Formats: sequence, C-alpha cells, structure tokens
Amino acid sequence: MSLFITFEGGEGCGKSTQARALYKRLIKLGIPTELTHEPGGTTLGKKLRRLLKSKGLDCISPEAELLLFAASRVQLVSKVIKPGLQTGKVIICDRFADSTTVYQGYGRGIDLSIVNTINHLATFGIKPDLTMLLEMPADKGLSRKNNKKLDRFEFENIAFHETIHVGYLKLMAQEPERWLLLDASLNRKQIEHMIWERVSQLLGARGIFLDA
Repeated sequence: MSLFITFEGGEGCGKSTQARALYKRLIKLGIPTELTHEPGGTTLGKKLRRLLKSKGLDCISPEAELLLFAASRVQLVSKVIKPGLQTGKVIICDRFADSTTVYQGYGRGIDLSIVNTINHLATFGIKPDLTMLLEMPADKGLSRKNNKKLDRFEFENIAFHETIHVGYLKLMAQEPERWLLLDASLNRKQIEHMIWERVSQLLGARGIFLDA
C-alpha cells in the first residue's frame, strides 16, 4: 500500500503545519509514513535549498533556478520518494513539481512546455495520488510572515505572489480529481479534519479502514 501525498500553496498558507499533522496522525495509527519537503530532504537538497532561498542570489536566471530545483527533486525522488513508495509507505511531501510549475512557470514566465518537460524528467514520471492546496489570498499569506526573516521568494513583490495564486488554481482546474482545495483561513483543526476525510478514503480504497 503506497500512497503519495503532496501539500501545495502560497507563502504563509500553513501547508507545512498540515503536512506535519497528517504525518503524526498516520504514524500514531501505525501506518509506515515518511515526511519530506522540497527543496531539501537529502544532503544535496539541503545545500540547494540554502542557495535557492538566499536573498544574496539576486543574479540567478529563471532557467538556472528551474534546473537547480530539478536537481534537488531528482535526488529526493531517487533517494527518498521512489524507494519509500516501492516499500509500501505513505510519502508526504511539502511541495513537489506543482510548485515548480507555478513559481518558475507562471511566476518567472518560463514556457510551461519546458517546465513540464523538466518536471517529468526530475520526477521520473511519478505523480502524487493526492495534492492538498491550501488556498489563501497572497497578501494575507504574506502578512503572516511579517515578523519573520523573509527568504528570496517571500521577498518578491505582491504581483509575483498573486500570479502564483492564480497558477495554482489553474493547475487544480486541469486535474480536479487529484486536488483537494482547502480554505487556509479556517481553523487549523477544521483543515486537519477535511484532510483526514480525504486521506482515509484513499486508505480505504487500498484496503485499510480506520476509525480515527
């Protein structure tokens, strides 16, 4: 029983919090689960994450940015995601290829056909079974970051983040069966409940029925 679940959304939407909550719930129930994130999740990925999020990297081109994210993803898929799925684990990933489509495609303006090709190569064709989209207007999400040190992406102007927001909604419209749209302004526990409803359905479809 393998299951690949990803969490997506703009800055400050709370996706990382929800990814951790789902991971803890599955582990408590005795379901083999691994939580990872992008960019990161491997030694190489951690180094690339620091580089990509550094505000001192202002001179990087959009295409170089795209390929650095792809390099991190190749390593994560080959070393963590693919082996985990092959052994029947639930893999939860905080951001995946959809982030690249919206940030480097819609946000940076790279041709989407190029982004899609790079994504396909970097993921070895692996796609999530379910993607949670925590939806929140860009200005509200960024306001949650006011008291924190902003990284290179959070520091972008509001127009960039609004484009990201629109990009996610366009992706969801293309594959509505894969996505679960969640109002990120709701109470954290409410969101957790909605996520669990959908995840427990997927587990049931794989022969695991839980009352939790």
